[in-house]
Amino acid sequence: MKITFLGAAKTVTGSQHLIEVNGLRLLLDCGLFQGRRKEAFHLNRQNPCDGDLDAIILSHAHIDHSGNIPCRVRNGFKGDIICTSATRDLCAVMLMDSAYLQTREVEFVNRARERDGKVPFEPLYTKEDVVRSMEQFIGMAYNRKRQIFPGIELTLIDAGHMLGSAHVVLDIYEEETGRDIRLVFSGDIGRPGIPIIRDPQPITEGADVLIMESTYGNRSHPPYPESEKELKRIVNETYERGGTLLLPAFAVGRTQQIVYTLHKLFEHGDIPPMPIYVDSPLATRATDIFRLHPESYDEEILEFMLQDKENDPFGFETMNYTASVEESKALSASDKPAIVISASGMMEGGRILHHLKSRIGDPKNTILITGWQSPYTLGRRIVEGNEEVSIFGEKYAVRAKIEVLTGFSGHADREGLLAWASVMQKKPAHTFVIHGEEESANALAEALRSQIGLPSVQVPEPHQSVTI
Repeated sequence: MKITFLGAAKTVTGSQHLIEVNGLRLLLDCGLFQGRRKEAFHLNRQNPCDGDLDAIILSHAHIDHSGNIPCRVRNGFKGDIICTSATRDLCAVMLMDSAYLQTREVEFVNRARERDGKVPFEPLYTKEDVVRSMEQFIGMAYNRKRQIFPGIELTLIDAGHMLGSAHVVLDIYEEETGRDIRLVFSGDIGRPGIPIIRDPQPITEGADVLIMESTYGNRSHPPYPESEKELKRIVNETYERGGTLLLPAFAVGRTQQIVYTLHKLFEHGDIPPMPIYVDSPLATRATDIFRLHPESYDEEILEFMLQDKENDPFGFETMNYTASVEESKALSASDKPAIVISASGMMEGGRILHHLKSRIGDPKNTILITGWQSPYTLGRRIVEGNEEVSIFGEKYAVRAKIEVLTGFSGHADREGLLAWASVMQKKPAHTFVIHGEEESANALAEALRSQIGLPSVQVPEPHQSVTI
């Protein structure tokens, strides 16, 4: 068996891991590189996008794990794309949104190339490619082992990271050697105790080969209840200043988590009845899909729904979902106190940029960052305390109050990652630490060796191949 780490090696984006066994080529995740616009644009064109695959197995719907699927289909991939039903539904809207962004990005780049007399780029894929891709998706329930090829059985285990997220377990009979190999791909490991979705399910039986994420391999999160208290404080302080609270948030997962938390605070009278807006078409569509999958909810949100008069965790008296561009423009121009949740989470595009442009220079406003910010992004520059930033090519002084809350993360922290690995009764003979910046990956790898006692732990290089 050969494993090639095509993405998310010593970085957090572009998750793609190729498994070659029994004459088959199976791809675990099929993600795009995200982050700095120019760098991501070129990385996504340099990374392999051929269709020479037998199947794609998808851990979850985030674009850095799913966004390259239509490119593979465009280049001839005709096999199954296997994931949970919730992931399939989310991909239907997220990949369509990604195709729109791909087209817009290429139009922007081609204007400059035309001026320089260069050959124009084509988009990585189009909406038509997304439609073809969706015909190849196959939904699987959690904990239902299924033979996907002779000698290869697949089980999806609840990863607790976002709606529909899964750990991937492959039980493989290797024909050439007669070995039985259990390969576990963690996907993104969720954080116990966060609202809406269930906690990550441990894989107590263990594995022979483990491919494990390390996003927060060297960091700890504050307790989640403390983050809810901090959100309450930030909302009230911003309201008292007469300002607007801007929440750049990933459209899928983080937005719904924040909306639900604000709903609870509102119902308990902990925050004032100020208008709350979700200004992201993708987030609005994704929220509708969350409503369709209560089978993934945890006990807390199910109990809340029974007590809520609207029976809707994502809708309440002061909650508004903007639909049109005109509504978004009016919201951006308004000077009335409000909470505005908008994408993108790293502030590299989307409607959040218009809200930042009109509000970042006013000290009565607050910008609350609740998610990891990739290096070189606008979000990272703001987190790092830059006093001036560029938005749409113009310079703006950062005078708004900047707050950072890491407790809303959907990723397990260092302690959570080690706890997840420590329960494996069969210690993996080979462990590969991926999906983390180099410092995080190295720190987790060392802890897996010294604290958990795993015998062979590697942090692979990008595009490195390993034969097991």
